[in-house]
Parts: sequence; C-alpha cells; structure tokens
Amino acid sequence: MTQTRLAPGDPAPDFTLPTADGGQLSLSDLRGRKVVLYAYPAAMTPGCTTQACDFRDSLASLQGAGYAVVGISPDKPAKLAKFVERDSLTFPLVADEDKSVLTAYGAYGEKQNYGKTVLGVIRSTFVIDEDGRIERALYNVKATGHVAKLRRELGI
Repeated sequence: MTQTRLAPGDPAPDFTLPTADGGQLSLSDLRGRKVVLYAYPAAMTPGCTTQACDFRDSLASLQGAGYAVVGISPDKPAKLAKFVERDSLTFPLVADEDKSVLTAYGAYGEKQNYGKTVLGVIRSTFVIDEDGRIERALYNVKATGHVAKLRRELGI
C-alpha cells in the first residue's frame, strides 16, 4: 500500500468536517491565514493530551505570528467535546471519522507500533500557507516536545 506524502508547495487538501462544538470547519474558511493542522491518533490518550496541551499553551504565540491551529483525529465529535472541556482546549478540533482527510494528507496508513506494522493515524503536523499550500509536512512527530520544536523551526 503506497501512502501519499505531501511536500512543500503541494495544495493542502480542502475539507469540511464537524467540530467538537457541533459546528463545521472548512480549511477554505481559513484562507488568508497560516494554519498549523496537526493529526493525532485519539483524543484523551496520554501522548495526544500532552500534544494538545502544548498547542494550547503555545496558542497565543502561534496566533501572534499569524497561525491558526486545528487538530484532526478520527474521534467522534462528542469525544472531542469531552477532550476540549477536560483540557480547556482553545482551538478547534475536527472529526474525520472515515479518515478520508487524514488519508489525503498521508497521515493515515501503515505505521510501526511496538514493532508491529498496523494501520492507524500517523502523528503528523502540516503548516499551510495563506494560499492553501503546504509549507511544511512533518510526519511521525513525537507527542512530547514537538510544539517547541515547531515554534523554533517557524522562528516563533
């Protein structure tokens, strides 16, 4: 199974997905802003919680530099709502239950988990420019320390 991997300059696949708060978010709604879209396997698991809280704690500096942050996972909106409430998350989380958007971004597919090859969400972060093009596509990122590293790379 060959997996799509996005590269700088590629158009970011557009999407309209349900959000934790019962609304919908389209990537095209964010045109004109830079976007950090991060894909994570499951709400309320330890690594994903660490990563979400890091984004929450860094949100002011990211927004100050012109970035919107959006988290995407295959969780149901109701689970995302619990995650937002439990961890006071202050940026949108979108639900990609059929994994079609995650797949389009190359963030769903075969990965190594404890030495076994499994199908799942590949923890990834995409930096999308104001015109909707991929500026950075980072695959297999670590949950811990990733946001700090990303901020360094972006000069924030």
